Amino acid sequence: QVQLVESGGGLVQAGGSLRLSCAASGSIFSIGAMGWYRQAPGKQRELVASIMNGGRTKGRVTISRDNAKNTVYLQMNSLKPEDTAVYYCNARTTTTVGGITTRDYWGQGTQVTVSS
Repeated sequence: QVQLVESGGGLVQAGGSLRLSCAASGSIFSIGAMGWYRQAPGKQRELVASIMNGGRTKGRVTISRDNAKNTVYLQMNSLKPEDTAVYYCNARTTTTVGGITTRDYWGQGTQVTVSS
């Protein structure tokens, strides 16, 4: 019903930057919070940042959102090896197929690897 497609991951040297994108599509009535999580090997998935509207910066990370495109972005600067993880997009989405339903949808994940 709803698909989240991430892009922008890859290999970068320490100190570099990456911008991740996540576009939601499908039978979308509305989207509430959108966010990014990450999961490093052997660790639990953790929240990186989430947002309802606009954009904000916290430390090395800026999250922003284009509601017209159902897209959320994550700009990461001054990357460190400990930022290496699979990054997942999340969207709390309301659909009307088969009734009004609100639930979290997840992307497939994009690998970010930071070399030292």
